[in-house]
Amino acid sequence: MEVTRRQFLKISGAMAATLAVVELGFDDTQAKAASGSFKIAELTPTPTICPYCSVGCGILVYASQNDVIYTEGDPDHPINEGTLCSKGTTIRQLYTTDKRITTPLYRAPGSDKWEEVDWEFAYEKVVKNIKESRDRGMIHQEKGAVVNRLDNIAYLGGAALDNEECHLNHKLFRAGLGLSFIEHQARI
Repeated sequence: MEVTRRQFLKISGAMAATLAVVELGFDDTQAKAASGSFKIAELTPTPTICPYCSVGCGILVYASQNDVIYTEGDPDHPINEGTLCSKGTTIRQLYTTDKRITTPLYRAPGSDKWEEVDWEFAYEKVVKNIKESRDRGMIHQEKGAVVNRLDNIAYLGGAALDNEECHLNHKLFRAGLGLSFIEHQARI
């Protein structure tokens, strides 16, 4: 039997790999037994959607009490099938970072510092400012025609919105408030 150099290397490599596995005593029962001590072994994953863009990749979040322990791509999700981009992979940091702002901040006119306020104050302040700007800038008629247009407020949608949310926001800001300047920021 004549064996070429290439065939000899293939046979030698296969034999070395086989002997290594057999001689090293690879035993999957030990690996399964050790998996019980993993920090996420006792946690139930909660499926969610990545907030970074409008693709809508599925993510599994493992949380314990008030802390996110681990996140990974959802292998059962039809969009990403378990894979994540670099931003989606680091999504745990949205919750665990020290820089995360958890309460509204307000900087009074003329002030040089931000101060924490409650949510009720923040909502009322935003609504009041929108109402004042709308009342001040509404154009009711132009050249004899009713236009009911607002040019002093603009809306910029985020890439995390899907088509349906963009459609609803467009209707709200165009028909509800009369905005002319509506744009969408998409990175895709």
